[in-house]
Amino acid sequence: MRFRNLAEMFLHYVRQYDRPDALYVKRHGRYRPIPTREFYDHVVELAHFLRSMNVQPGDRVAILSENRPEWFYADLAVLSIGGASVPIYATLPAGQIVYILRDAETVGVFVSTPEQLAKIEQIASELTDFLRFVVLFEEAGAYRPALPAAVQFFSLERAMEVGRQDRARQPDWWERAVAAVQPEDLATIIYTSGTTGEPKGVMLTHRNFLSNIEATLQVLTLGSSDVHLSFLPLSHVFERMAGYYTMLAGGARIAFAESIDKVAENLLEIRPTIIIAVPRFYEKVKARIDEMARQLTGLRKRLFEWALRVAERVGERRRAGRAVSPWLALQYALADRLVYHKIKARTGGRVRTLVSGGAALRKDIAVFFDNLGLRILEGYGLTETSPVISVNTPTAWKPGSVGRPIPGVEVKIAEDGEILTRGPHVMKGYFRRPEATQAAIDPDGWFHTGDIGYLDEDGFLYITDRKKDILVTAGGKNIAPQKIENLLKQSPWIEEVMVVGDGKPYPAAFIVPSRERLVAWAQEKGLPVEPYEELLRHPAVIQLYEQILQDLQTSLARFEQVKRFVLLPQSFTIEAGELTPTLKVRRRVVMEKYGHLMRELYPEEVVA
Repeated sequence: MRFRNLAEMFLHYVRQYDRPDALYVKRHGRYRPIPTREFYDHVVELAHFLRSMNVQPGDRVAILSENRPEWFYADLAVLSIGGASVPIYATLPAGQIVYILRDAETVGVFVSTPEQLAKIEQIASELTDFLRFVVLFEEAGAYRPALPAAVQFFSLERAMEVGRQDRARQPDWWERAVAAVQPEDLATIIYTSGTTGEPKGVMLTHRNFLSNIEATLQVLTLGSSDVHLSFLPLSHVFERMAGYYTMLAGGARIAFAESIDKVAENLLEIRPTIIIAVPRFYEKVKARIDEMARQLTGLRKRLFEWALRVAERVGERRRAGRAVSPWLALQYALADRLVYHKIKARTGGRVRTLVSGGAALRKDIAVFFDNLGLRILEGYGLTETSPVISVNTPTAWKPGSVGRPIPGVEVKIAEDGEILTRGPHVMKGYFRRPEATQAAIDPDGWFHTGDIGYLDEDGFLYITDRKKDILVTAGGKNIAPQKIENLLKQSPWIEEVMVVGDGKPYPAAFIVPSRERLVAWAQEKGLPVEPYEELLRHPAVIQLYEQILQDLQTSLARFEQVKRFVLLPQSFTIEAGELTPTLKVRRRVVMEKYGHLMRELYPEEVVA
């Protein structure tokens, strides 16, 4: 490997890319550049602060924050002195945060805002056996939180001042500390959000990350002119590795989105060249395009439809390796000027690379964007694999697949169809969970992913479902719910869906309708739209969704087809616990919340 640890990689970045705009953050209504030197100084100052707080190699320090430059400063400071950072989602409630802090026994916590600090205040009395300090990123003023006497509180500015004083006394200490960090040292403990059960702490080393970064850079081109807008949570390994460490290793600039709600606006301001997102982001972009098209009339509608037909014909030929005729190429160029460029302008107009991960990307979404000349590079991985196992590349791309394994990564399919992987990307283990580690990594070093899939004749990997999510009907038929869910979500009338049916006579579904579209349709039909819950029970609405399911499920075997459904009034959200931070459905939580509706799905049997 090129570097021995992540801090050494950062040091190389600082020396190679000394520029006035390493990072961008929005302050007081406009994006402000942060120079490389300022970035570096903040990391070193915080590392010296940690030294003054007696943080030792191997100690754990938590970061409870949204995406912002200070997240980078804190993380790199901890890593650079041999500590392990423990990221915590800013969306988590205090009750879940205390579980992570206690399990990891963190000696310190960096928090972003007074709102996040308030969560620590609620639980600090339970942490005094190990917690020594809390640092607040935002200005504290005269405010002093109600923390136990054993826990010291610092504003970020005060912590950096302590660090500056320590640095003045020991100017050579930091680089010596960096040099002492070994590749096999623990870099982080990431608590998996999990779709079932209590989170487990995944231990990843510097070698884990560096092997993944270097392999990714062998298959994806990245340079100093690239700009990335960071909006997926840094607490998730996908954004951390792909949108943070890999961007630094490749010399790209990184801008921080203000929030997930402001991404559309920030894309126009930053005009990134790279977008790293989960499938839901691309689904929403496509849904907005579909809605825009639905509102067109007359000549503009016909022009839009013609442009999409041209894009389909060109896309099909390109994917099949067939030549595009001069006449079709001319039509495509004209359609690009009149239609496609307006779609591309929604991302800022400079995007050359789109990456998708964290969940399965629907094939129709991949094909739609590819037809427009925006190829989405879908990858696959898990927290336990640092995370990338495989990825589609611009030149080796198959929609519906998750690409070929990246260099240095082995993949094989077990007899029961489970995907196994081996290599330097596989985690050190689960923190203080030796039994769980042994269950996940066999004696030959193969990590058992829990996903079912297959490799095609060209070595491309396909995911069918999660092993534990496979449904076995009362008739003994195996059903992969994810396949059915992705098919149903192709409908613009369906926002979210969860298929059930384990041990039941047939599959059924909880469906969250696309509220805006359904209400508009109901108003056109003269149906009462309030209260919304009653609209969802209206016979005309039930009939509409029965027809939608009938039309969508023609490609499924009869035993796979959803026979009954319930329409849910509330969207699934991260805050309510129904979605993971990468927007995958937490089946257990949805069942706990809506399990009482199973009797509507299976009225012929008594449902406990």
